[in-house]
Amino acid sequence: MALLRFPILLLAVLLLHNAAALPHHGPAKHDYRDALAKSILFFEGQRSGKLPPSQRVSWRRDSGLSDGSSIKVDLTGGYYDAGDNVKFGFPLAFSATMLAWSVLEFGGMMKGELQHARDAVRWGSDYLLKATSHPDTVYVQVGDASKDHACWERPEDMDTARTVYKVEPSTPGSDVAAETAAALAAASLVFRKSDPVYSSRLAARAKRVFEFADKHRGTYSTKLSAYVCPYYCSYSGYQDELLWGAAWLHRATKNPTYLNYIKVNGQILGADEQDNTFGWDNKHAGARILISKSFLVQKVGALQEYKGHADSFICSMVPGTPTDQTQYTKGGLLFKLSDSNMQYVTSSSFLLLTYAKYLAFSKKTVSCGGATVTPQRLRAIARRQVDYLLGSNPMGMSYMVGYGPKYPKKLHHRASSLPSVAAHPTKIGCSQGFTGLYSGAANPNVHVGAVVGGPNQNDQFPDQRNDYEHSEPATYINAPLVGALAYLAHSSGQL
Repeated sequence: MALLRFPILLLAVLLLHNAAALPHHGPAKHDYRDALAKSILFFEGQRSGKLPPSQRVSWRRDSGLSDGSSIKVDLTGGYYDAGDNVKFGFPLAFSATMLAWSVLEFGGMMKGELQHARDAVRWGSDYLLKATSHPDTVYVQVGDASKDHACWERPEDMDTARTVYKVEPSTPGSDVAAETAAALAAASLVFRKSDPVYSSRLAARAKRVFEFADKHRGTYSTKLSAYVCPYYCSYSGYQDELLWGAAWLHRATKNPTYLNYIKVNGQILGADEQDNTFGWDNKHAGARILISKSFLVQKVGALQEYKGHADSFICSMVPGTPTDQTQYTKGGLLFKLSDSNMQYVTSSSFLLLTYAKYLAFSKKTVSCGGATVTPQRLRAIARRQVDYLLGSNPMGMSYMVGYGPKYPKKLHHRASSLPSVAAHPTKIGCSQGFTGLYSGAANPNVHVGAVVGGPNQNDQFPDQRNDYEHSEPATYINAPLVGALAYLAHSSGQL
């Protein structure tokens, strides 16, 4: 099955402003602490490589142990992005960045889940160190996506080509390289106190990879189109990743070189672009929020304009203001695209909560066409979105597997939909596995914490395994949700 990621026209849905931003009153509607624990556990089910003794998802086993051997590079480990068995470097790096950002902003609220969150970050950053082991090279994909999608196999059984694809000076990929640098820099901050030697290694590698990304400019899907498209084409170009990467290196190193880079190149790289979609492809909104912290919290006056850039994004997200550009379903769900829409729900909710944190610290508000928007308002909007995801919706369904009494049972996910190795020790072949794809039964392995693509524009969810647009989970859906749930659990007195 193909994991199509084509950008499509935004679907016309009702703008129900009041439904989308109802303020929260009284006790919490959901057990955010439980959802937080499960959102982190999900990443253990997505692991590739040799699994550690601490592995909690018992229906998974070692997989991809020869990854990279064809070119004599160790590329074992990392994460499968979604329901297939390919390691796509672009969304993997973004997921790693967002996991790290979740820990950096809200890790202090995670308590007993903090170490699990750090483990999830490290599983990604360990792999990215391997993928950047050679100077001026980033290994950006392991696996032939077309051949992988022609099979329905457990990762433990996969026998399709584990072809390795890379970017280098003759085949540039500033987008994926700068995103990788961002992930390494963000992870270096996560481990600065707990493992300073590892942190320094991550930061040094991030600098080197960013230099390569900036020096050899180009979009990775230009020359690698046949292998990375249509799955993870770089539709937005590489400018957003260069700004995003520089922002993370500035935060991680405090080196004035990166501050100057942002000041000189910000506008060229799209700092003021009016785009309110934040995800694995487009980082403009995230970069604006991240850089605004330097002004709001760290009082870096040279970056004052980024408060305005961040405000523009925020105002486009606040229902009922003159600058609102956001569409919602009748049930109140933010709706961007039909394919994996929940990724935009989680990423937007994270940005709203993070910016609310910065605003509250600096005692600032946002003016949206004359309407004053407070941090409390932003938090209410984000909470409403997370509550919808967890079950406060017209179907009464949680879109996180294993949370609540009603949740998706037929994930578009190979490992979850086929019997585990423990239950079925003999190999399940490429074509044989399709019986699992088309089975009407629930997945035999409950992928706890997995958040699916979500309902359609009419708030309906058919729970069909073959419907990858709505039934497939992904690491980049969960990564920003980790931070959002940590905040909500803490603010509700659950942590």
